[in-house]
This record gives sequence, C-alpha cells and structure tokens, in this order.
Amino acid sequence: MSTAVDDDLWSAIGDPTRRRMLDLLLAEGSGTATSLSEHLPVTRQAVAKHLTVLDRVGLVHATAAGREKQYRVDEAQLARAIAQLADVGAAWDARLRRIKRIAETIQKNL
Repeated sequence: MSTAVDDDLWSAIGDPTRRRMLDLLLAEGSGTATSLSEHLPVTRQAVAKHLTVLDRVGLVHATAAGREKQYRVDEAQLARAIAQLADVGAAWDARLRRIKRIAETIQKNL
C-alpha cells in the first residue's frame, strides 16, 4: 500500500452516525450541531460530541457562527481517506487473486 492507514481517521468514519453527518455536511455545504440534529435520531449534545471526533481527525473544521460553530467537511482529508480505502481495497484484491490461484492449483492437482 502506498498510503499509510490512519486508524483514528477510520475509527471516526466507522461510526454510522458520523458517516451520516458527513453526508449531510457535504450535501448542505455546512451545518451546526443544531441543524444536523434535526436530521438525525440523536440529541444535539450527541451530535456535538460526534463533531468533536470528526474535528479531531481533521474531517471537519469549525468556525464561529454566533453562539454556535459552523462545520464544513475538509475535502483534502476526505480525499486522503478515500485514497486509503482505495489502497486497502487494492491490497485485498491482490490477496484474493493469490488465494484464487492457489485454490485453482489445488483443484487441478486433485
């Protein structure tokens, strides 16, 4: 793999609520904990905690917007995550091709 896998990044993305939040932020361009909580089955406080996790790994960035923070997706960090996923997928594809060749060889020798 050419891209090192960032476990903290993937741990953050691994949560379905955080993935939904990223989807919402990408669709809307930005959002606050309050606006996101209107579309999710969790409280505003839970959304704020999820946003803190996403911010810590660099997937979102916050700017002050009155009494709340306005969050936007960091597209460079998201692209980094996509590149990591592509590398992991390519590595597993190569492993599976090797396993298939081994299995075919064994099958021919039976």
